[in-house]
Amino acid sequence: MDLQISAFLLFLLFTAGHSLSCYECSGLLGSCASQNVKTCPSGRSKCMSSTTVVNVVGSGTKVKAKDCIADCVSGSMNIGVGKTSFACCNTDRCNFQDAPDPSIVPNGKMCYSCDDKSCSNILKCSGSEDRCFKASGTLGGQSTVVKGCVSKSICDAETSVRDIQEASCCSGNLCNGAQSVSQSFLFLCCSLLSFILLH
Repeated sequence: MDLQISAFLLFLLFTAGHSLSCYECSGLLGSCASQNVKTCPSGRSKCMSSTTVVNVVGSGTKVKAKDCIADCVSGSMNIGVGKTSFACCNTDRCNFQDAPDPSIVPNGKMCYSCDDKSCSNILKCSGSEDRCFKASGTLGGQSTVVKGCVSKSICDAETSVRDIQEASCCSGNLCNGAQSVSQSFLFLCCSLLSFILLH
């Protein structure tokens, strides 16, 4: 019993005052080549790396990001105009490697997604995206909705995203509804990036 107490006290001695450190970068040109090491603030206990491919007007732009984060899980999310893969870990500098590019291999799952005209577009999910989701929020006072495909791991996470009031996931094909909604096209892109960067 004394040995267990001694081992526990020794562990506390060596870990007291230790803060997690993660790599940090925001590569708007698709690269995190110039990443810095950052000591994470209190409450941020994981390192995150993400790769987002945004498809606007027929061209793809890749955005990479790394940072300390309160909580996150590995997986991917696709809202039609953009697709993100997340890699998360909880040891010092464990996010050195970039998150992989989002998978483009269809998995047979289909969900609705939104654009600037409607929320009845059919999106083919890929990789680990085995759930459909819909989320509502506000941007500049305007209510809007985002829909798409997502990994179950992200659905199960208890992380909240700023400006998102309501989000839900479901497992059947096209289970996230097809109602027509007034959209802010900018919000679709910003929602995806806020999930990555604004925790």
